Amino acid sequence: MKALVPTETVLISVPGIADCDTDEAVLRARAAVATGGNALVDTESHGLPVEPVATDGHRDRSAPDSSTGIRPERDEFTASGRRSAPENRTAAAAAANAPSTAGARVSSAGNGSGKHDHNGAPAAPADPPSADRPPLSLDEARDTLRAELTRLVVYHAELHLVRGATLAEPLRAAGPLPRFDVSAMDGYAVAGDGPWRLRRDIGFAGGQRPVGLLSGEAVRIATGAHVPDGTTAVVRDEFARVAGETLSRRPDTPVRDDIRHRGEDRRPGDLIADAGTPIDAMLISAAASVEVTAAPVRGPVRSRLIMTGDEIRSAGPLQTGQTRDSIGPILPDLLSQHGIRTIDRTHLRDTPTGFDEVLAAAAECDLLVVVGATGGGAADQLRAAVARAGARILVPRLRLRPGGSTLVAALDDGPVLLGLPGNPFAAVAALTALAPAIVDGLTARRPSRPVLGPLHNAAAISGPVPRVVPVRGAPQGGWFGDPNIRTAHLGGLIDRDGLAVVPPDARDGDPVEFLPLRP
Repeated sequence: MKALVPTETVLISVPGIADCDTDEAVLRARAAVATGGNALVDTESHGLPVEPVATDGHRDRSAPDSSTGIRPERDEFTASGRRSAPENRTAAAAAANAPSTAGARVSSAGNGSGKHDHNGAPAAPADPPSADRPPLSLDEARDTLRAELTRLVVYHAELHLVRGATLAEPLRAAGPLPRFDVSAMDGYAVAGDGPWRLRRDIGFAGGQRPVGLLSGEAVRIATGAHVPDGTTAVVRDEFARVAGETLSRRPDTPVRDDIRHRGEDRRPGDLIADAGTPIDAMLISAAASVEVTAAPVRGPVRSRLIMTGDEIRSAGPLQTGQTRDSIGPILPDLLSQHGIRTIDRTHLRDTPTGFDEVLAAAAECDLLVVVGATGGGAADQLRAAVARAGARILVPRLRLRPGGSTLVAALDDGPVLLGLPGNPFAAVAALTALAPAIVDGLTARRPSRPVLGPLHNAAAISGPVPRVVPVRGAPQGGWFGDPNIRTAHLGGLIDRDGLAVVPPDARDGDPVEFLPLRP
């Protein structure tokens, strides 16, 4: 299918037969063709439920359940390639308590929304064909995505269930930190000037608070324990000297308080994080320390992966002309590093209508990631399907090597489409470069600061267009890049620290943008 096919050739696809290992499986695949089977096969779930769609076609983004943070209903593909609603879902149940999603997506301009004219032919899309538009630079593409993608709806969620989401409102402390006066060190709580009479009781963190101290008394205390009433200081162990029942401070040691006082770190109402802050382990911990466990959020962005090509196979023995899917299994991990959750992964056959079915059934996710079919080959039909769907083209192509055929479009009242090149390294390069901007645009996340540093062999790598190459850290700081890379596999990324975006005509030691591949 990737070879050049004359325009007059009629393409006939037998869904699933290429992946059949037995005669019985072949017969089932042929029967599917006879009964109108679809071109979608090999759907693999990644443990996340598909978000339900209300009767008006908008997504239902009501509050998450207690285990996943996302509504648990799951739809299944029907024979037409679309999703069917669960039998027990009613119109009222689908829309109950769901935040309004009106305007939740960038809509296509003009009349191009997949509508047909009176002859049944697809109406012309409002945007010019993506192939006719000049490619965008990486900065232009990122700015476009951050500015023009419409935000996801806001809902209230338990923070530990929605890692990768973004705060929709400022997060403020609900209680003081610490909540009461506590010992900052293992040592002795004392009252007044020493020496002190040492009592027998001990104060432990989380245990019963010792009774109040009288002047001249001391009590053993552990880090984090509530200090007794009357405490004037805590003497840490290394500054203390005990002789029988008498405690004294060692000579030539500093006099310190070593008490963390109530509200010393945070007071109720203090700002913990601004709106637009990503929800990660640090934010969840900081929020819990001031009695905040839930907040209004957007996201996390949920994606569906579509792998394309008759020649690609993910499991089982390879047949003549087939190659192993070497990127589909790792994409969920790469996406998760950008705060994107993967719902499932599907293999799409090279058929004239396969992409139309995928785009029509795509409203249940926030991001539709298609790998392959973005170029201009005979089997590369994604752009034509996007035009028929009336999608708004945001990034027609990238001025980047590799990854130039990357496509980003906003489907009418549906998700964002990210079309990645089928070449594994090009797909990883484009995804790593654009995924953060997509999440920023959808969730109103504050863009992270770019990581810049010198590329010591930039002159050997730079060319007429920006390049993305694997790099390894240099002992003196900065990076060394790989001038020659093989893009058909990811072997060149083994033992590399990340990628670098090398501008045209860069010189040795010029600063470049670093794109990490690992958390």
